[in-house]
Amino acid sequence: MGAKDKRKTAGDGSGKQAGIISMAVYMVVGMICGMVIVHVAESRFEEDASWGDFLLLMVSGIFLLYLAALIQIILHEAGHLLFGLLTGYEFSSFRIGSFMWLKDNEKLRFCRMSLAGTGGQCLMVPPQMKDGTMPYVLYNLGGPLVNLLMGAVCGLVFIRLGDVPYLSVFLAAMFLVGLAFATMNGIPMRMGNVDNDGYNALSLGKDRKALRSFWIQMKVNEQISKGVRLKDMPDEWFEIPSEEAMKNGMTAAVGVFACNRLMDAMELEKAEESMKKLLSMDIGMAGLHRSMLQLDCIYCELVNEKCPEHPEQMLDKELKKFMKSMKKFPSILRTRYAYALLAEHDFEKAEQIRETFEKNAKSYPYPGEIEGERALMEKARERYSSDFSWEM
Repeated sequence: MGAKDKRKTAGDGSGKQAGIISMAVYMVVGMICGMVIVHVAESRFEEDASWGDFLLLMVSGIFLLYLAALIQIILHEAGHLLFGLLTGYEFSSFRIGSFMWLKDNEKLRFCRMSLAGTGGQCLMVPPQMKDGTMPYVLYNLGGPLVNLLMGAVCGLVFIRLGDVPYLSVFLAAMFLVGLAFATMNGIPMRMGNVDNDGYNALSLGKDRKALRSFWIQMKVNEQISKGVRLKDMPDEWFEIPSEEAMKNGMTAAVGVFACNRLMDAMELEKAEESMKKLLSMDIGMAGLHRSMLQLDCIYCELVNEKCPEHPEQMLDKELKKFMKSMKKFPSILRTRYAYALLAEHDFEKAEQIRETFEKNAKSYPYPGEIEGERALMEKARERYSSDFSWEM
């Protein structure tokens, strides 16, 4: 049975629902900002004001709305950083968009990396667990709290200043976007099979296994940032949890890491089996992890000599869209490389993908991951050489 048969996600419906909710919230934000712009225009311009004046204000308002969203993303991640430091965490990395600052041997190193569906990310090194617990509430809620605080401050200044052109629009946008971010991230909810910050803070207090999974994730990230590969990390971090335990998104991520580790150790048959098992379960796996796992499964099928008669069926529309959104990510390029060699039998195309991989590897923050992906690409090349050497 091919990977495509196992790829129906349990969270497909919730993912669409989450997208609709997010769109509705931000449409309301945009609508209210538009009303503020109209109000400012009416109070500023006389009856003889030109359409050009109004158009300039509208364009400026759209720009200020995007600027407010960017600032609130930065404030959100800064909130996680601030409250993390206050509760015993140590800085590891800070990313906004594709711009990332990583702690490397007590120095900050700038690099580039992006993840589909994320505007930013602050990763930290957790304190050691004591009696099965650790601080987690303020770290998780730090982002929404800062969004709410700064939004409230901007709202008060907006009321105080009145109809000051442009500034009042910016302040209104900061207030509304801050309130939206605080609501979407702070009120406990699951968005598209992803637990938001508020849900994490709530669920970690109820589930010690999930709290340990949270700690493991952050320790794995710490080791990756130091160049350590998954296969060289402690075995006890990568025991696949029970299906019931993986209803929690934090614990499901440990199951994903366990599959990633099998691939890094070149146990590809076992990795394929484990990934298909995870993909068939109704668990709290994040959409990003699920899509990455699906593509890893395709890689394993190709290298394990399980390419179907019609290989184009391995990649459905959603996976192709995901690959496009993550086109510079090392594991995506590795799977594309294997697909070009073993499904399309196109050596020249594969070499072009390899060149792209090496170009992006220069700015990628985690050298250990690059080393592992190179090994997997070489495995695919060996498989191609053994079966299709006549084409080279």
